[in-house]
Amino acid sequence: MEGDGLCRFGILTASDRASSGDYEDLSGPAIEEFLEDAISSLWETVRIIVPDEKTQIENELRDLVDNKKCSVILTTGGTGPAPRDVSPEATEAICDRILPGFGEQMRNISLKYVPTAILSRQIAGIRGECLIINLPGSPRSIREILDELFSAVPYCVDLIGGPYITTHPEVINSFRPAHARRE
Repeated sequence: MEGDGLCRFGILTASDRASSGDYEDLSGPAIEEFLEDAISSLWETVRIIVPDEKTQIENELRDLVDNKKCSVILTTGGTGPAPRDVSPEATEAICDRILPGFGEQMRNISLKYVPTAILSRQIAGIRGECLIINLPGSPRSIREILDELFSAVPYCVDLIGGPYITTHPEVINSFRPAHARRE
């Protein structure tokens, strides 16, 4: 991938009910709304809804990275302690490396709002030149987390060889060291 140009964001919703049409997916659109508010560089999304099946989530994540050439994938759902919550396991299975700081920070952010944040198993990792982040299933929690966490995403994508992502500073003030900034 080139260091400039279009950034393709994959949005994967893991939900048995949303994938079967029993429940409207509100989480995927919440992620896309955040991106519309925050990103100032060229971008597009690829959205997928899958059931809470580890193999299917793994296959879709691989496809989003390897075939659809996403630079960032934001998953939603399947991060709790219930038996069918398998997004972290699927993410870990297809990643080259895990970035534990993202999961730690997501739980810290959520703990400001709900004591049950300690039940969350969100993780993030890298596959090739793609950053994958597991977000919770609640649209409100998604926004709370992304409003604080996303400032680190553009520089992480730089470091793994992805496109140069810029943000609207009044929404997200992305952090890059002085040597990595472009004017």
